[in-house]
Amino acid sequence: MSRAEDIFQKLIYFGEDAIDEFIINNQTEELFLDFKQAVSTGKNFNTLHRDDRKNLAKAISGFGNSEGGVVVWGVECARDTEIGDVAQAKIKVKNVHRFLSWLEGAISGCTIPSHNKVRNHIISADENGDGFIATYIPKSEITPLMTTTNSTIYIRSGSNNVPAPYAVIAGMFGKRPQPNIELEIKDTSLEVLDNVDEDMLYPKTIDNPPEKYVKINFSIQAHNNSNAIARELYLSCTTETTGSEYNKIRFSNYNQMDALTGIVGHTNLITRPELRLPPRGRLKFANVQIILSPYIDEDLLINGVIGAEGAMPKDFRIFMAKNQLRSFVAKALREEDEHEMLLSEFFTNFLKSE
Repeated sequence: MSRAEDIFQKLIYFGEDAIDEFIINNQTEELFLDFKQAVSTGKNFNTLHRDDRKNLAKAISGFGNSEGGVVVWGVECARDTEIGDVAQAKIKVKNVHRFLSWLEGAISGCTIPSHNKVRNHIISADENGDGFIATYIPKSEITPLMTTTNSTIYIRSGSNNVPAPYAVIAGMFGKRPQPNIELEIKDTSLEVLDNVDEDMLYPKTIDNPPEKYVKINFSIQAHNNSNAIARELYLSCTTETTGSEYNKIRFSNYNQMDALTGIVGHTNLITRPELRLPPRGRLKFANVQIILSPYIDEDLLINGVIGAEGAMPKDFRIFMAKNQLRSFVAKALREEDEHEMLLSEFFTNFLKSE
């Protein structure tokens, strides 16, 4: 998940509380986030005010030509000489549902070519229908985007959308489309198993072997979220710590890969030269098993990266501090919570990707 999408999902999930947090923490406008007041009030207007349309067009061009971003409508900023524009106060958008329809109607005409993946979400609305809206603008696959308001191509620079220099525009036109590889976790399951003799997972010869253990299964997959064919896709994973000498991390079923072996704790996979992943295609790198015992004496940490030739590498990590790991395993072994809830906790709280 990109940084921009992460901000958008936070606003969807936490609603107006997320805006309050921005204000309390003096959140600055930054590479992926912009705050705007809405000029459109509905008085004497039946469409988006020209200033709001101009701000929307600049945001779509700037964020779309860069790495994506989010505009939060309904927040006033104050200038801080040291850190820049910071969220200061909430200024609700009048009649957010009408404003939303105006935004939706304006998007396609804001840039050439139009950006058809822009999404809007009403964060909250009060009893009068006033509230806040978030506009999510992902990185465009068709660049450069030029505004129709003043025929300018913008890029995001720091906390501002600025006109793109000639060299940048030339690079946008001359560069071949590049693949964009996103991490996906699929086929998740959680099991609580007895330590029976035939498993030989924890042999009876060890002192005080556990009666039960937890097994988390999932597959690591790649999604080619672009219009370019991806070649030589790769996955590298390093198991830094397992949480216990009795815990195990296993990778399997990577038959279509070339595996570079030789270092304990490192899994290095790359697709064979003849394999190509088409646009929107998906590829399974490997199945993974994380086997956890109740004996925890250190953190669990797995670092990884996926990518492809010509694509920006995407880092990810699974990290659980030992106290979190102890608590998670204990809950699983008690079997008081549904396995789906435990899986959601594991992949939501302890898996981070960039």
